[in-house]
Amino acid sequence: MMAMQHLIQKRQEIEKLRTSSSISTVQAEQLGKSIASSWQRSNSAEIPKDRFAAPISEGSMSQGSALQHALSYCADELRHIAQQSSMVVAVGDIGSTIIWSASSRQMRNAAESVHFVEGGQWREELVGTNALALSLKTQQSSCVFSNEHYMSSIHDWVCYAAPIIDPYSKHVLGVIDLSTTWKNHNSLGLLAAERCASIIQTALLEYQRQQLYIRAFGVPQVHFNGKVMVLTPRQIEILTILALCPQGMTLDTLHQALYGERKVSVGTLKAEMSQLRDLLGGMLGSRPYRILAHIEADFLQAEQALDAAYIETALKLCSGVLLPKTESPFLCAWRDCLESRLSSAIFKANETDMLFKHVARYPEAIDAVERLIELTPDGHPAHQLLEKYKI
Repeated sequence: MMAMQHLIQKRQEIEKLRTSSSISTVQAEQLGKSIASSWQRSNSAEIPKDRFAAPISEGSMSQGSALQHALSYCADELRHIAQQSSMVVAVGDIGSTIIWSASSRQMRNAAESVHFVEGGQWREELVGTNALALSLKTQQSSCVFSNEHYMSSIHDWVCYAAPIIDPYSKHVLGVIDLSTTWKNHNSLGLLAAERCASIIQTALLEYQRQQLYIRAFGVPQVHFNGKVMVLTPRQIEILTILALCPQGMTLDTLHQALYGERKVSVGTLKAEMSQLRDLLGGMLGSRPYRILAHIEADFLQAEQALDAAYIETALKLCSGVLLPKTESPFLCAWRDCLESRLSSAIFKANETDMLFKHVARYPEAIDAVERLIELTPDGHPAHQLLEKYKI
């Protein structure tokens, strides 16, 4: 635990920066660039000045996800950590909505009063600077101390957060946050958060030994029981179609979805299904054809992110064209629909930094370029450069 005098001085220095009209480059370095940037975004988000608690959501895009299942393996261990350390431990999904929490006796009332509980929505644009959202934003461990928080109701807190990384896809699945009072601030807090993230990632490995993971954006790849499967492009197409149709498909409807009007015999598809059943160890049902293992897929996660209005997450997940060489009429139509939804979300987005990152990754993303032109004033240094992207 840090010396109390040092912590009091730290709070006083932060308060001076909070009340100043602008922050210099030197002051931003002193505060930390990530905190300074978060303050700037928070001030632009039109968050109600009297907001005391986070909004509450009825559901989360992570319901039934690998992260939720992994938590069932390690919840007791995380709950023990919360109780022994006088903290509240919370796990958030990729949109900063808390999907699980456990509080010590000392922190329970404080956590409940500000909705730092299951269902609490801690997105930066809703509640301002906080460690949970900041860690997801930077995809790095983050500490937010006392009055570095935007909401005054949590100025008595110090929070440590670390992203939770999928062991196979390497995508960020969520975030874990450990919070206590600022007087208990400890330099080992971030290490504790990272340790808790590793506990969940170990549980993910255990759970994912019993599931099928499909990556269809960019270079397609399928994991089953923790191992990369050697599959043909056609077999990956079949698994992708079945993942999108969990209710199952008859042989005829699957044939139509896969081949359309192409002259391919039903017997060829039967042979493909027989090989897949052998490869999946019986985890492929018939009458109707369906995948019996739990399924996770980057395209399903992208669709869920759009459903939950987590645009930045959807953009990160769509890291290329979905099965670019497929001729399946079903998959081509689904891909067109997803791309249309993504483009529509981009034209409604207001976060310029998110759109600039997207354009940096994909200069051909003309929808993001056009939206940025709408959002940036004519005199903005980037405006002229954006116009060149359109040519």
